[in-house]
Amino acid sequence: MKRVLVGAIHHESNSFNPIVAGRNDFSYLKGEELFKNIRDNDSLSGIIVKLQEAGYELVPTVSARAVPNGLVDREFYLEVKKEILSRARAANEEKPLDAICLSLHGSMRVKDFGEAEGPLLEELRSFFPDIPIFCSLDMHATMTRKMHKNANGFVGYKCAPHTDCTQTGNHAAEMTIRALEKEAGAYSAWVRVPILIAGEQSATSTEPMISLIKALREVEKVEGVMAASYLMGFPWADNSDSALGVYVVADGQALADELALELAKLIWDKRNEFEFVTEAYPDGEALDQAFISVNRGEIPVYISDSGDNPTAGASSDNTRFIRHILGDARTRELKRPIIYGGFYDPEATRACKGRIGEEIELSFGAAFDKEASEPIRARGMVKAYYEDWGRFNFPKGNLALFSTGGVDIVLAEEHVGFTDPQIFRDLGLKPQEAEIIICKLGYLTPGHEALAKRSILGLTKGNTNEDLSSIDYRLVKRPIFPLDRIFDYRPMDHLIKKEQ
Repeated sequence: MKRVLVGAIHHESNSFNPIVAGRNDFSYLKGEELFKNIRDNDSLSGIIVKLQEAGYELVPTVSARAVPNGLVDREFYLEVKKEILSRARAANEEKPLDAICLSLHGSMRVKDFGEAEGPLLEELRSFFPDIPIFCSLDMHATMTRKMHKNANGFVGYKCAPHTDCTQTGNHAAEMTIRALEKEAGAYSAWVRVPILIAGEQSATSTEPMISLIKALREVEKVEGVMAASYLMGFPWADNSDSALGVYVVADGQALADELALELAKLIWDKRNEFEFVTEAYPDGEALDQAFISVNRGEIPVYISDSGDNPTAGASSDNTRFIRHILGDARTRELKRPIIYGGFYDPEATRACKGRIGEEIELSFGAAFDKEASEPIRARGMVKAYYEDWGRFNFPKGNLALFSTGGVDIVLAEEHVGFTDPQIFRDLGLKPQEAEIIICKLGYLTPGHEALAKRSILGLTKGNTNEDLSSIDYRLVKRPIFPLDRIFDYRPMDHLIKKEQ
């Protein structure tokens, strides 16, 4: 029975967020715990299930995952990498491994170290020079030379929002199976495309992504092709690797190169077609539009506080937009309080404990990113308190619901993503009856989208500023679109060979 090493590290690291994500921010599973945490829409689960169904013996290492945040703590990353490598070596001494199949994000960065995935793959390859290594990636992965050099192939998500994580894990496992059963060789082609693009301009439910993803699927139908991916990169990380990438895996190098070059030209030619997938306005105008919807009875209307989006690695404590809302007289005239999700502020959250039904004076916000905004001090009522709230295996923490000035504000002890309206329900709210809901998000996730009668992208300011041209990049290689608009691009000049 062939043996395959499996594991996962997932983190999207925002270099503009001053928070350093450490052990307490991560779900960290080891060994057999990986097999006990099979769940829906999860790439590692897809890998494990597919390989088990094929009859392989799996060697589990670790799964380390966290909500996107700032750069990752160096010592914690090195601990995780060491754990994976030591488990791999120990398993190989017992009986040689035949392959490695990992679930990686692709845009994880480590403070005072650099990229995360490339060095891990480099060390695995140095110890296992001759066995196949395949990986699933997030759609917003940033390909690097170390990643490209040290793996046989990658495949990225094709849906944004990412609803195809399990399928992508299945796909990585299928490539592993094909290589082990000698059904195909694996040759990979990577073409760098000098584009920075925010996820809110590249959701796959609208053009040009509909056509681009269709092109990927057509390429994957070509005989000999194992996978084709657009790796859209991550624009809120200032590093020299930042760019979009095309990645094709096929049973011949010439075929992989040819198709990757075609796909690179296709997306480059469509670079001016990327637009926000929903209506987008500066923060003041976004609020005006929301009140128009309320007057029409078009509720609930959602506004995304996109500049402070924790699911893209923002600090989730910027107060600029809520200060604007609390200062607007129309807020207090609504029939129901605005629901605002929310703020990462452990101290403010804990200050609400045991105070349900009481009116208190509270300072909240700007708990971590103190340069971007200032704390707000307000009197209000503690409406609810939820202890040990959590989702999946992420660290659990307390939630509070603090109501002031016509706004019900969710406060969180942990750096959570406001990706599901269940967080509001858990605090006793009825989001389906709200007039205005504000989430620190970009595009709405399916749960919120199902509730929204209208969705507005608020172009607010913060660590995930949607106006990329206004960001003070220091390390990104130039020229790059949209920071630079007029320059020549020939895909062939950006086809990165493995030996480089």
